[in-house]
Amino acid sequence: MTEFPIKLAVASKEGLAISEHFGHAKQFSIYQTAPDSCQLLETREVAHYCLGQHSDQSAMAGILESIKDCQAVFVAKIGDGPTEKLKAIGVSAVSRYAYEAIEVSLLDYVQKVATGEGA
Repeated sequence: MTEFPIKLAVASKEGLAISEHFGHAKQFSIYQTAPDSCQLLETREVAHYCLGQHSDQSAMAGILESIKDCQAVFVAKIGDGPTEKLKAIGVSAVSRYAYEAIEVSLLDYVQKVATGEGA
């Protein structure tokens, strides 16, 4: 059973919707979320990971370090490689709420986790 509140990271261009691809994110907004509340705690700056046809592995290490205390990261899109790296540190990659409002999406996710519907 999940204990609340949990921390969730969000990649957003404008701070309103889940609108940034994982590899393009320059920051992650960290929310403390419970089934009935969602609060922005902080914004964590990260180095750009995706560099066109190749990626910056040192940037990936920094991103993983910066969001390792979160249960999940919400992104518009993410590749299989980063998804596996996140899974290895216990962070789920969530892209099914792409381009939807942040707080509504996080509350929906947490309510599904709380009721055992799976996230």
